[in-house]
Amino acid sequence: MSYYARHVFFCCNQRDNGEQCCNDRGSQKMRDYAKDRVKQLKLSGPGKVRVNQSGCLDRCKEGPVMVIYPEAVWYTYVDRDDIDEIIDEHIVHGRIVSRLRI
Repeated sequence: MSYYARHVFFCCNQRDNGEQCCNDRGSQKMRDYAKDRVKQLKLSGPGKVRVNQSGCLDRCKEGPVMVIYPEAVWYTYVDRDDIDEIIDEHIVHGRIVSRLRI
C-alpha cells in the first residue's frame, strides 16, 4: 500500500529563457489553492492525499499541467473552478474529468 492514496503534482517550473512554462500561467497559485482546499476537506495526510509542486514535467505547451498518481492522469486547468472540479470529481469521487484531461 502506498503512503498516500493519491499524490498530486503541479508543475511550477519557471523558465528564465522566455520559453513557455507553467508558472507563467499561475500554477503556483493554483497549487497553493488546491493544497488549502484538500486540507479544508480533511483529505490530506498519510493514507489520503498529498499535493506537491514539481519542477518541469515537460508538458509546458499543454499547460499549466498537473498529474495525479497512482492513476497517472494528466490535467490542464484555467482557474479555481477547474481545480475544484478536479478535486471534487477525481480526488473525492474517483471520476476522471475528461474535459480537462490531456
